Amino acid sequence: MKLFGTQMGSVWEDPEATLRKAEPFVRKAAEEAGSLVCFPEQVATGWDPASGKYIQDRSGPIVTSFRNLARDNGIAILGSFREEHPGKPRNTCIVIGKNGEELASYAKCHLFTPAHEEDNYLAGTSLGVFDLDEIRFGLAICYDLRFSELFHIYAQRGVHAVIVPAAWPASRIGHWELFIRARALEHQIYVIGINTTGTNPVDCYNGHSLAADPSGTIVAQAGEEETLLPVSLEKDLVDRTRDAFPVARDRNPALYDRLLSADFHRPE
Repeated sequence: MKLFGTQMGSVWEDPEATLRKAEPFVRKAAEEAGSLVCFPEQVATGWDPASGKYIQDRSGPIVTSFRNLARDNGIAILGSFREEHPGKPRNTCIVIGKNGEELASYAKCHLFTPAHEEDNYLAGTSLGVFDLDEIRFGLAICYDLRFSELFHIYAQRGVHAVIVPAAWPASRIGHWELFIRARALEHQIYVIGINTTGTNPVDCYNGHSLAADPSGTIVAQAGEEETLLPVSLEKDLVDRTRDAFPVARDRNPALYDRLLSADFHRPE
């Protein structure tokens, strides 16, 4: 199964211009026999933890444009937008099938408190899982990469690959590669990070979108430029890796619960 990550910068707070910019990437991914093309976090506007602009529901023009792009090009699309929700909006990614149908959605569970994202957004509380070409995918967004428990749950649910749209800044790009490889290795899944690039009013971004296989090996990686990153996924590789090195079987959750709840005393 082949997917493509679209590493591109958004036209800041201009969904119409950004989606026009995205169209050639979608077209090329379809021409290259891709089954899915993925975009960075809040691609339609650019990620901004403080912005209240272009908050829409799933019938709004942003998601409608994703649906039209998918249908017109015959390829599934992972897009990301500011979703209207009671109380506060959610930072949501959505997967649209090649016929325009919704395959899955996911609202960011771990909001980026260092930038006070929680002041303006509501955290998600559900997984996002979908099947495409015999691969079971999970969804996460940017800061979620720092929380291994989410990826462990996905692995337990039979997920073969987790896709992570992101706006990961250049100042912490070393962490980006480290977390993607670590999450893939420890949970024996593919992890594919799709990052933005360029400078905007929030931060400076330098791409480096990448994919790691179930052994933590980088199998695809981009530089700083806007590009379309091809990633080939093999379901059997996940199964073979888990059979050869059965880490999940050797976990001991009951022990961990006892250790967490037990009293302890430091020696004097």
